Amino acid sequence: MKKIDQQKIVEAIRKAELLTSGEIRVYIAKQCKEDALEKASLVFQDLKMHQTKLRNGVLILVCPTDQKAAILGDSGINDKINDHFWDNTLNELILYCSKDQITEGICKAVEKVGNLIKKEYPYREDDINELENEIILED
Repeated sequence: MKKIDQQKIVEAIRKAELLTSGEIRVYIAKQCKEDALEKASLVFQDLKMHQTKLRNGVLILVCPTDQKAAILGDSGINDKINDHFWDNTLNELILYCSKDQITEGICKAVEKVGNLIKKEYPYREDDINELENEIILED
């Protein structure tokens, strides 16, 4: 497995969040024996991503070891977009990961998510970064 370039991903998150008041987080799981979306849902709750003011957080979960990934948006986003967006973005992420281009795949997914949510949640002057941009690495 290729090493993940955390700085490149953090920079992609930072750039995406310059366009939107939405919050994007990336979680790298050591293992994922369960369904990736189920794990993403648990992580979403554990990270308290559902507590953003506008309910506009998105979690991108990747588990390179078990070759699984999931993208989960909060209700403020899911109510406004169609499922095809998540499926298409996830499929593209998985394709990159299958080619051992994990960093590139995550950065592309972050960029696509940022571009999507900026339509519904554009950046505002009074925007507060409610969630850290750092990658969360599972212990």
